[in-house]
Amino acid sequence: MASNNPIFPRSSGILLHPTSLPGRYGIGDLGEWAYRFVDWLEAAGQTIWQILPLGPTSYGDSPYQCLSAFAGNPLLISFDRLVEDGWLTPDDLAHVPQFSPFLVDFGPVINYHNRILGLAYQRFETHATPEQRQEYSAWAAENAFWLEDFALFMTLKNHFDGRPWVEWPQGEALRQPDTLEEAHKKFAHPVSEQRFRQWVFFRQWMALKTYANHKGIRLVGDIPIFVAHDSADVWANRDFFTLDETGQPVFIAGVPPDYFSPTGQRWGNPLYRWDKLAEDGYRWWIERIKATLAVVDIVRIDHFRGFEAYWEIPASEPTAVKGRWVPGPGFEFFDVVQKALGDKLPIIAEDLGLITPGVIELRDGLGLPGMKILQFAFGGSGGENRFLPHYHEPNSVVYTGTHDNNTTLGWWLSGEATPDIQSFLQEYIGHSVTEINWDLIRVGMMSVAHTFVAPLQDIWGFGMDTRMNTPGREAGNWGWRFTAEWLENPAKDRLAHMTRTYGRWPQTAEDAAS
Repeated sequence: MASNNPIFPRSSGILLHPTSLPGRYGIGDLGEWAYRFVDWLEAAGQTIWQILPLGPTSYGDSPYQCLSAFAGNPLLISFDRLVEDGWLTPDDLAHVPQFSPFLVDFGPVINYHNRILGLAYQRFETHATPEQRQEYSAWAAENAFWLEDFALFMTLKNHFDGRPWVEWPQGEALRQPDTLEEAHKKFAHPVSEQRFRQWVFFRQWMALKTYANHKGIRLVGDIPIFVAHDSADVWANRDFFTLDETGQPVFIAGVPPDYFSPTGQRWGNPLYRWDKLAEDGYRWWIERIKATLAVVDIVRIDHFRGFEAYWEIPASEPTAVKGRWVPGPGFEFFDVVQKALGDKLPIIAEDLGLITPGVIELRDGLGLPGMKILQFAFGGSGGENRFLPHYHEPNSVVYTGTHDNNTTLGWWLSGEATPDIQSFLQEYIGHSVTEINWDLIRVGMMSVAHTFVAPLQDIWGFGMDTRMNTPGREAGNWGWRFTAEWLENPAKDRLAHMTRTYGRWPQTAEDAAS
């Protein structure tokens, strides 16, 4: 059964952040193994590669608390590609620390990568060809809208020992013009190096994207609705956020108490002043979406419900209990975005959590697909859960789980899938479970939803020790990596067979014409 949605044909894919790829430099990067993973996707008939936000991470290493909504993460830069460019030598990479192949140890990895990237910049300054310098200058000018603020922000953050910008001296923190002018003069070299790192990241990323697109694989990226307080975005655009005169948040984001959390979730991100954003036609947001769609083919908007209404928590509150729902910008915002970027936006709405009729009206009025999570489907009373496959709508994306879930095997064995859930699931699929990961993959593949996505851990049947993130846990997240031999695992052929069976194999031109 083919989908007649031109943006979302019937398809399937894999959720994997590039940091999880193999490689000898302590963290996955945009080099050889990224290309080999694209080849693996193609061989398995997958046409979607979903990733997490690509921005530079900070304390806690979360890609959902980035230092910029526009910049890329320099930790993903491939050193081997820099050797090909002539900005590193094999000798520079002859003595790599003994990093774990299974887990990113962010502290030592960051220190090592900063040192090597510093060498690459020195070589670029002395050895770059005129063509390379011209390419760099043109890219920097094209991206000056965000790049100049970000490069200075990172330079000042490094100068002030990594402290949040509200803890810098007042002149730098509040962007007093004379202070910034002096900082540009004083720190011209490190500011230039920050620009260089961003150019290299996007240069490598766009080469990888071109390779993936050529093989029929589309990249799904992520736009978290809120941005981190300690970010270049908030530092450079204070008027767009609910801050006091010193830059501290007055109101912050989160979600109210529910069955799973008696005190709710206090995220800490500053809330937007949507009235201020509207005054210049939501330009900052339009530039953000445009920049993301330049590096991916489809975007998933995290916490989509916040555009309909968001939970406003006074920053002085220690929990999310005392808050209120405040109307978001709704259809007005998306009308402006559509006029700027086109009517058919390639957007997936992350519509999990407390979803009201107003959120559904906004999602469906815009024609956006929502998300169905199979790990959430089998709890509750009988067959009434809206995540159950017989309730799926064609315009949706079904997942076994997301980056915030346990792996499916971990979910099944850890007690999260209670005896009642296990009993109902087995009754629902009509047989006893022997391979829960493949049972859920099959159910997702069978769905009428136009798109099916599984975390890579579920394809290989990995357990809870490979979970990417546990919400609410402050440390120990985002570090999982796999080793190269797994790309030869026969699960790839099983995935390919199931993809063909359930009509998600990519169509050829001949298929489309028949």
